[in-house]
Amino acid sequence: MVKLDKKTRKHYVKVIQDSLATDKSKVFRATFLELHPFDQAHLFSNFKDAERRKCYELLTPEEIALLFENLSTDHQILFFNEMDEDYSSEMLNKMFTDDVVMFLTEVNGEAASDILDTMDEEKAAKIEVLLSYEPETAGAVMTKEFVSVASTDTAENVIRELREEAPGAEVIYYNYVVDQVGTLVGVVSLRDLITAPPQETIENIMSSRVVSVPDDMDQEEVAAVIQKYDLLAVPVISKQSRLLGIVTVDDIIDIIEDETTEDFGEISATKGATDINLSAYTAAKKRSPWIVTLMFLGLLTGGVINYFEDTLEQVVMLAIFIPMIMDSAGNVGTQSLGVAVRGLALGTIDQTDFWKMIRREFGTGLMIGAICMVSISIIIPIFYNVTWLVGAIVGVSLLATLSVSAVVGAVVPLAINKLKFDPAIASGPFITTLNDITGLIIYFSIATALLDSL
Repeated sequence: MVKLDKKTRKHYVKVIQDSLATDKSKVFRATFLELHPFDQAHLFSNFKDAERRKCYELLTPEEIALLFENLSTDHQILFFNEMDEDYSSEMLNKMFTDDVVMFLTEVNGEAASDILDTMDEEKAAKIEVLLSYEPETAGAVMTKEFVSVASTDTAENVIRELREEAPGAEVIYYNYVVDQVGTLVGVVSLRDLITAPPQETIENIMSSRVVSVPDDMDQEEVAAVIQKYDLLAVPVISKQSRLLGIVTVDDIIDIIEDETTEDFGEISATKGATDINLSAYTAAKKRSPWIVTLMFLGLLTGGVINYFEDTLEQVVMLAIFIPMIMDSAGNVGTQSLGVAVRGLALGTIDQTDFWKMIRREFGTGLMIGAICMVSISIIIPIFYNVTWLVGAIVGVSLLATLSVSAVVGAVVPLAINKLKFDPAIASGPFITTLNDITGLIIYFSIATALLDSL
């Protein structure tokens, strides 16, 4: 199987397109099927309509299924509608259940039901079970294509069965052991099967300490389990410990990517607008609510400045340093926000670490503030030709502001998490605006208190 790089891509594209144009079916199949399914999907998505329709004639539904799994959702829907109904239903029959579920969740509910009606009854029944679970749970993302064996069977018989079942299973490196009623009792690896005596029973070579997840566990927690135990797959069980399916590491990688994108969108106040393929109108519609809200919240900043108008009138020089105070407060707060949200996402922070986290961030802000205070207190009198007291006011304001901003940046996501909401909704722009207001209040309060000395 060849994986395309930039140097060979043009060559393969030319050979494949030329073979399609000249009806050289053998050349096309030999060249196209030599590629990795990901590269097949990339080429296929750039084909013209006529070229894709030709592919449906030259490739079997099973061959198309491999590349279909690697297409974006938009392309999947577009290309699926191009296919003949019998062809498309057979293609879905050849795909793993979790991949079909992922596709159907993006399709209109009525259309998804019609698609299921055209599929193999047994396959459709498995898919309907997965679709019945709450979205983003272990049950919703698991696959039904796995190998289960009986504890009373022998290593020789299981290996023989694997030769028959392996083509239809997503993972065969782990073989899950169940009892007569389907309860998960152990796991035996492919390596253990190969190295065991042929007549040895599975019960004697399996491991009874199986890492599993309940079917209602959130997909992020499932990802954490697979990462923690370095698994290729994790079994999903019911409340009665019956084996229902497995979640594989390739799906977990996709889940982590989706969750990271979602969290990034929350933190940057661009939720739903991180896709570069969105139109300017759609992106603006998704991003504007936060920005408009923060704009009105920003009016409070103007209110703070207006409140200390008398102080500014007497010492106009103080206005020069307002942007620096606000920017520094926002930057430190955003840093603490990132640390807190990341720690919560990875599970390295729990509620018992709340005060420890606050103390750590306060200490960090205090030390950063001290460095900035010393530096700015020396620089301002030299470069702005003002008294040392102005430099001291700005320096002390920075010390206090950065200490408080670090705490605010950590407290907000931790508090939101404690209320059982996604901590990522404590967006960077929100923290920045909040710390801008805090920084200005501290700055002008100190300046006002020392006004008589200026």
